[in-house]
Amino acid sequence: MRNLKLTLQYDGTNYVGWQRQAAGISIQGLLEDALAPLAGTHVTVHGAGRTDAGVHALAQVASIAFPAAHEAHVVARALNAVLPTDVRVLSVEEMPADFHARFSAVGKTYEYRIVNAPIVSPFLVRYVWHLPNRLDLDAMKRAAAHLIGTHDFAAFQSAGSDVASSQRTIHAIDWESGRGHDVPLVIRLRSDGFLRHMVRNIVGTLAEIGAGRWTAERMKEILASGDRSQAGTTAPAHGLFLVRVEYSTD
Repeated sequence: MRNLKLTLQYDGTNYVGWQRQAAGISIQGLLEDALAPLAGTHVTVHGAGRTDAGVHALAQVASIAFPAAHEAHVVARALNAVLPTDVRVLSVEEMPADFHARFSAVGKTYEYRIVNAPIVSPFLVRYVWHLPNRLDLDAMKRAAAHLIGTHDFAAFQSAGSDVASSQRTIHAIDWESGRGHDVPLVIRLRSDGFLRHMVRNIVGTLAEIGAGRWTAERMKEILASGDRSQAGTTAPAHGLFLVRVEYSTD
């Protein structure tokens, strides 16, 4: 039995998310169905993170216990031959037996994309949150600075999470300025881990501040409250991308 690491890229528009569900097509389900003929048996795919319906990935990571002798590059080529074109296997690597896509991860990077212009390009609309009214980016950046460090992020955690602790460490929040209808504003967050809808809830709160409805200092009050009802709306899933999963061997 070999332990393989898969690095994946996918457009989440047409899927119910990463995790296999009773109804709808999932990324995990697609992979497991594609792997079964190669392995000669069912193969369980473990993902580094359970991206929600509509969320995209530039470099999702998965691990599998694989019983067949096919070389790693053959597995990658065979999977891409049968997977939909909006799901691609970028690489397959042999890993030590103790590697696990989720439990071996030490950090993740997500980015959220916003077009802050009167119109949005039809070539971007599936991948950004369109906010036509001008945002105060300086206020948003001041507010985001309150989130860097180790905090209890319960105020930004949506219901339905089964984690033991809502404490996380945000190492960095970086910004790329948007330019009109066809170059999005990018908010990139790097953390040791994220809670359910945490990035989307943070972005929704930043949008309230950018629109002038709240001050930048309110972010600190929301964080301290631990109360989800105090934070902003959950930003739409289609603007969110999983950018990178970090491991101690990277």
